[in-house]
Amino acid sequence: MLLECVVRAHALGTMVDPFKNSPTSTLDASRAQLSRWGLWLRNFLPASVRVGYSEACRMALGVALGLLVTGMLSRWWSDSVGNIWMVSSLGASAVLLFGMPASPMAQPWPVLVGTVLSALVGAAAQALIVDTALACAVAVGLSVMLMVPLRCMHPPGAGFAAYVVLEHINGVALVAFPILFNVAVLLLCAVIYNALTGKRYPHPQHSLKRGFSSDGNGVFAPEDLDAALKHYNQVLDISRADLEGLMHIAGRSAFNRNFGNLRCVDIMSQPVFAVEPGVPQKEAWALMKQERVKALPVVDADGVVLGIVSISDFVRQATLDAPEGVAQRIRHLVTGRSAQKAKVEALMETEAQVVEASCLLVDLVPLFSTGGCHHLPVVDAQRKLVGIVTQTDLIRALSAAIGGSQKR
Repeated sequence: MLLECVVRAHALGTMVDPFKNSPTSTLDASRAQLSRWGLWLRNFLPASVRVGYSEACRMALGVALGLLVTGMLSRWWSDSVGNIWMVSSLGASAVLLFGMPASPMAQPWPVLVGTVLSALVGAAAQALIVDTALACAVAVGLSVMLMVPLRCMHPPGAGFAAYVVLEHINGVALVAFPILFNVAVLLLCAVIYNALTGKRYPHPQHSLKRGFSSDGNGVFAPEDLDAALKHYNQVLDISRADLEGLMHIAGRSAFNRNFGNLRCVDIMSQPVFAVEPGVPQKEAWALMKQERVKALPVVDADGVVLGIVSISDFVRQATLDAPEGVAQRIRHLVTGRSAQKAKVEALMETEAQVVEASCLLVDLVPLFSTGGCHHLPVVDAQRKLVGIVTQTDLIRALSAAIGGSQKR
């Protein structure tokens, strides 16, 4: 019977251990379930706060000063201590205005329109619905539903809707004063205080340039961000401009980690095939064909770089100085039967660009893209040859860096 079970399991292509203990399997499943529960319960714990004490003090002081100025001006304007001159939901608005001035929910349009709209909705719900609990629920829910298409989402505004219903007061009469007056004074205080403490308010909500790829420096395009936001399909407490900026910084950080910190010494080819100025051109050409390289640095007896000679230099000489005909001259050059016994020093490029081994790869990009270089000899502090970097080496490193940043 045991042998039959093993044969059936093998026929199904599944390895089944007939001696596996069932309680052990149940224990593993229980541990996996507990692990999933543990991960779910971690969502109830707050994330680490990356705000310093100085910023926390700035926020608290701004909230206190803003409410103090608003309360004193509102009380003075009402000219009566007994009347309603300030509403409690203004405290939540102050936290957004002074503590999170970059939030889309703290900008002037959501604060003003969201607050006034909620108060009017609360007044309508109170007038049309007798039951207070139902009226409060409808007022808050309808306020939120209207805030979304009007782009005036301001959570404390929903508190105004509930306040009007629960206090059984005329919400329409409160729109001008104290609601609109309170909010306007608080907004003015937020503009002044944030400016004095180095915070930009109102905060830009739209991109100043269209996406990252427009200048060729970014990995993300506007369409990529649109697709991500559509997939997320939730209200974000961050502006699109700030989100683009964060993605841009993260992309650059990943790129710099994979590419920006690399130096020539990390990708250069070594040992390097080089020749001295007195070597015949025929021997230099033969060395290039044998080692399958397209350029040879020219060095002196101490290894100091004097110049560079490349295939293009040989071809240029064959086409410009060709008394027996261009075709035959090139044929002699390729086959090594050139009659000319000139030296490399007559052919080499003495103005050759060199880079030090500690040079960052990002600094090589303009040299290769606009400088007309295809091979860069790498030298040490004494200008002695230690390696060579080609366009292929740079492209290979760049491809690996981009691939690494996208995998993350």
